[in-house]
Amino acid sequence: MEIIAHVQSPFSEKFGIPRQPSLVSAGEFAIEFEAEFSDPAFVKDIEQHSHLWLLFLFHENLDKGYKASVRPPRLGGNKKTGVFATRSSFRPNGIGMSAVKLLSVDISGDKIRLIIESADLLNGTPIVDIKPYIPYSDRIESATSQMAQAAPEQSLAISWSTKSVNQVAQLNSKYPDLSLLIEQVLAQDPRPAYKKNKSDDKIYAISLYDLDIKWRVDNDVCLVISVEKIT
Repeated sequence: MEIIAHVQSPFSEKFGIPRQPSLVSAGEFAIEFEAEFSDPAFVKDIEQHSHLWLLFLFHENLDKGYKASVRPPRLGGNKKTGVFATRSSFRPNGIGMSAVKLLSVDISGDKIRLIIESADLLNGTPIVDIKPYIPYSDRIESATSQMAQAAPEQSLAISWSTKSVNQVAQLNSKYPDLSLLIEQVLAQDPRPAYKKNKSDDKIYAISLYDLDIKWRVDNDVCLVISVEKIT
């Protein structure tokens, strides 16, 4: 397969990435085409579609193999089920798919970028294909999923230390909607599924853009401790 493009996203590591593309709306996301595919002919009329399917590679997992059974977070991370009954990234062929909203097409010189609203993808993720989302066929009103019928509830309230508030204020000009992005990501509770709804004295860290965000959870409240540039 040809790699046609790569993702530009604030998610610089897997820990903290939302498990579906529509759960976080803040942040800057784009698809930048490789030189061979940076021809306007490839994206002619793509604006006629409000949403797109992205087919991509779980590139950081490709050398880690797969198992027939996995422990999906929606089952608490403790129950095994078949890998083909889940969207686990550890698959016989490491291919994923996400539906995203197309905001605009940016053609600048010899570079073409699709600006999208949000994505559940790691920065640098290779894109192998892009297809239009077709509402009359892709939206199936009668579809059900006993495992994940509804979107997961945001389980954590967010509070900020004085230090983190001051740090974000200094960074907002470079990272628009930074505080909202942090809140939307942490509200999903990125911790392992078995720690959901539990207090935890451990200090965690996630990376967004080139920032290191430290936080901890107490009584379903996530305290943002600090937001610092990665050196």
